[in-house]
Amino acid sequence: MPRLFCTLTLALLLPSLLFAQQDKKSRFKPIPDKARAAISAAAPGGATAKPAKERRVLVFYLCGGFVHQSIPFANFAVQTLGEKTGAFKVDLADSYDVFTPENLAKYDCILLNNTTHMQFPESSQLNAFLDFISKGKGLAGFHAASDNFGRHPKALAMVGGTFNGHPWGAGGTWAFKLDDPGHKLNKVFGGKGFWHQDEIYQYKPESYVGPEVLRVLVSLDMSKNAVSDRIKDGPREVPVSWVRKAGEGRVFYTNFGHRAETFQNPVMLQHMLDGIQYAIGDLEIDDEPTAKISAGDVALAPEKK
Repeated sequence: MPRLFCTLTLALLLPSLLFAQQDKKSRFKPIPDKARAAISAAAPGGATAKPAKERRVLVFYLCGGFVHQSIPFANFAVQTLGEKTGAFKVDLADSYDVFTPENLAKYDCILLNNTTHMQFPESSQLNAFLDFISKGKGLAGFHAASDNFGRHPKALAMVGGTFNGHPWGAGGTWAFKLDDPGHKLNKVFGGKGFWHQDEIYQYKPESYVGPEVLRVLVSLDMSKNAVSDRIKDGPREVPVSWVRKAGEGRVFYTNFGHRAETFQNPVMLQHMLDGIQYAIGDLEIDDEPTAKISAGDVALAPEKK
């Protein structure tokens, strides 16, 4: 009787287990061939900095909250960046069991690709993540990488800010200024602000570590009514891309990347490549916090889109 009961139970559970596995595999639509070709064409032809040795990046894309449909586009884009430029090799993962000291020792950078509501099941996994960065490795993040770590304040602070809504929705084209026009990671923008279609976050005031810690590179251009009119409490600084030191390690974050089209834009892919190479440790840049340097001129977006 017990054996029969187990057999019947397994028979009842098996379809749901198989469905769960299929759902996990099919939660993203296949990338259209046209988009793959566009990403491949948009990726730079070479690395910005010569790798000091063979580099490896762990791209993590597990979501506990909203699942961005741009995730597979970004995964493919980072793989393409690595293959086309020779700057790094890429492994993809969506399971927390990759966060062990032994496994992370293989990597130079962790890239959080639109992850949401990350909560490490084990404290050892959180410690492995924090130690990886603070002891000299790198962290990079696209878009929703700032929508994580509600229960892990140290990890949250390492990213630099936490999602607090997006008044600048994915259907709009927004103006961006360069806070540091001459910075290496802004070189691709040619010293000029720009307009770009994407969804942009604002950050919880209590979680945003600010220019005292971050080197802010790109922000929303609040001098444009199309941008400032989206909020009721008046113009304010809303950073979009930044870098920071984290112990002995390095962090690059950009809020670009909600839309799949962002990963088909050669300017954005160059910006991301440069940020990843900084996080890895191959691209030397000035990462002194913005508040500790002499304020220079910013580069505003043109008046028209």
